[in-house]
Amino acid sequence: MQETYIQIMLQSLEKKNKVLDQIIQLNERQKTVLESADSPVEEFDETVEKKSALIEQIEQLDSGFEQLYDRVRDELQTNREEYKEQIRQMQECIRIITDKSVQIQTQEARNKDLMVSKFARVKKQARQVRVNSKATSSYYQSMSRTSVIDPQFMDDKK
Repeated sequence: MQETYIQIMLQSLEKKNKVLDQIIQLNERQKTVLESADSPVEEFDETVEKKSALIEQIEQLDSGFEQLYDRVRDELQTNREEYKEQIRQMQECIRIITDKSVQIQTQEARNKDLMVSKFARVKKQARQVRVNSKATSSYYQSMSRTSVIDPQFMDDKK
C-alpha cells in the first residue's frame, strides 16, 4: 500500500513539472504580447486566465502530495534504505521543480516591468489624444466665434 502512495507522489511531482512547463510557455507568450505595440488586450487576458487555471492545478497537486506524504512519512523515515530509489527520484523532481519555480518568478518580474511600461505608454498616448482633441476643439470654437468682417476702406487724406 505504501508503495502505491509513493508512486502516486512521484506521478504528482511529474505532473507538477509539466504544468510548470506550461506556465513557462505562457509567460513567454505574455512577454511577446507585452512587447508588441499592436497586440490586443484580450490576448493578454487570455494568458492570465490560462495561468490562473494552471496555478489552481498546482495548488491541488501540492495539497494531494502533502496529504500522501503525511500518510507515508513514518514509513519513509523508518525504512529509508528500502525506498532509497524512490526518495532519490522525488528529490530530483523537487530540484527540477524548484529550478522552474525560480525561472517562473524571474519571468513574472520581467513581465510585470513590461506591463508597467506598456501601461505608462498607453496612458501617455491617451493624455496626448486628450490634449490634441482639446486643442482642436478650442480652435474650432474660437474660429466659430469670429464673424467675417467686410473689408474696410480707410481714407488717408488730411
